Parts: sequence; C-alpha cells; structure tokens
Amino acid sequence: MGMAGMTAFAAEPPAAEPDEKALAILAAAGKRDVRVHDPSTIVKEGDTYWFFGTGRGVNSYRSGDLVDWERGPAVFPELPDWITDIAESQRGHFWAPDIIQQDGRYLLYYSVSEFGRNTSAIALATTPTLDPEAADYGWKDEGIVIRSREDDNFNAIDPAITRDAEGRLWMSFGSFWSGIKLIELDPVTGHRIAPDSPLHALAYKREIEAPAIHRHGGYYYLFVNWGICCRGVNSTYNIRVGRSRDITGPYLDREGSDMREGGGSLFLETDGPFIGPGHVGIVEEEGRHWLGLHFYDGTNRGRPTLALRPLRWGDDGWPVAGEAGQDAR
Repeated sequence: MGMAGMTAFAAEPPAAEPDEKALAILAAAGKRDVRVHDPSTIVKEGDTYWFFGTGRGVNSYRSGDLVDWERGPAVFPELPDWITDIAESQRGHFWAPDIIQQDGRYLLYYSVSEFGRNTSAIALATTPTLDPEAADYGWKDEGIVIRSREDDNFNAIDPAITRDAEGRLWMSFGSFWSGIKLIELDPVTGHRIAPDSPLHALAYKREIEAPAIHRHGGYYYLFVNWGICCRGVNSTYNIRVGRSRDITGPYLDREGSDMREGGGSLFLETDGPFIGPGHVGIVEEEGRHWLGLHFYDGTNRGRPTLALRPLRWGDDGWPVAGEAGQDAR
C-alpha cells in the first residue's frame, strides 16, 4: 500500500445480491468475514492465532481456528509523538504491518507515510506476549528502523520479515520508485544490523509493492504485488513470484527473467468477485502451508477482505494457490 494508494478507497457502488457462482468463487478462495487491508503474516501464541492490519494505531485480529476472527486491541492506543516528523499529516493511520517472534518477544513492523509520497518510515514495536489479559502484555515503541526522504530513490513502507537458512533476520520492503529492497536486521534489537549495511535491490516494476519472502525446498520465493490497490472493484493488484538460491537474489521467474528487470511470474489475479488479491503472508504449521492475503470483494462493494487458503507446491517446485478444502502442503 503506497504510491498505488494515492487516493482513498473508491466510492462504493450500490450493493447487489451475489449469485451462486460468485459465492462459490469466494468460498474456494478462502474468504473470511474480516474487513482488513494489508494483513500481516499470521503468528500463533498458545492456542490463539493473531494477525495485524492497516488501521489507526495498527489493528489486531485473533482466532482459535483460522476461520472465525474477532478484533483485538490496537497496538497503539496512544500514538508515538514522532510520527508527524515523518509525515506532517499523519494522525496514526499506519499501514501494512508484519510480525515475527524472536527470542521471547514479538517484533511488529509497520509503515508511517502519506499517500503518493516517499517521505516514509518503517518503525518497530515489541511486546513479550500478544495476550492482552497477560500481566506482562504491552507494546513498546522502539522507533524508526529505516526511513526514506524525498531525495531517496526508494519508499520505506510495506515491511515483510523473514529468516534465512542460517537463522539471520531480514526485512524486505518497498513501493514504486526503484522497487523492492532488502536489509538485514539485528536479531537482538530488531533494528537494521548497521546504519550503513547493504541495501539490496530485489525487484522492479513501475507499479510494484508489498513484498514477502518465503523459504522452501532450497529456494527463497519472493512474492510481490503489481498494479494498483485501494480502488475497490477497480483495483488492479495481482501477485507475482520469482525465486533465488540466495536471500539477497537475484530472483528469477519461471522463464528465467530477473525480477530487478521487470520479471515476475503470475501467481494470483482477479477471478470474478475475487478482485485484486495482494499482500501475501505465509504461515507454516506441521508441514502445511497457508496463504493469507486481502482482496476486494466484488459481492460487497469492493471492500478489502481477508482470504486464507491452502498453499501447495507443484512438482516443479513453484507455489500454487490452492482452494479451500484442499490439503495444504
């Protein structure tokens, strides 16, 4: 969610009664009854699953079964006082969070920006537990991890966190400008491993954002969004993928094209009322993979909605978006 979101969500068209075919498409796509934009990777604490999404103070959601979800508390009931130093118009509507557990803490990264501008920052909040009833619950503002200014050629939004095969911590991010970037993180602080550490270029397209990296079968798979978000039924988001033996790239698509030069194999696109899928997050549990994302619901005025569906791997090693009811593997 970045340059593509330079305008607010489009005006909602009149509601129409969905037909059986449309409902079947959404059921197969794993639609959940959650209105959310930019869902994070799902994490599990005890018997409860959690994810976070774009919203005032960063929205949270929880579930006991990955099917039925309810809203949890906002990460920031009171907003950090530094946010207007990044974007004067900011009032706490933070974008596109991602979360990972690291050494007894949950690290949550989120975007502070303004539509259509790269005066942005990715910041960090931490907590020892996600359970708001726990005695030690509470989010701590850890400040800015990386920022971009008008004279930079990148946009510091849409963070996605992953570990490499050696357990090192990395953050991919980016939107429009010169594309998707990657930095290494310090596993102790959660911040950039050094102020001058390498900024790796991973992928480029004029309309590109929302990266996610997932390691599987000896490869790192880079998922990105092409197209325009945030326009309801007129959104053109689609998900592209490439892979690399090294987390820093180069990432090549199925035809061998470098994603830094516009490559990217189509992974998932609009299908009837399942419009503009985007913002991938993958969770693996007991050898099963699940694909989380949002889409714009053509049966419900184009509202951004959560989908959770099986993620399968083809015999050629490339990922395939499964349908609800199929085994995830």
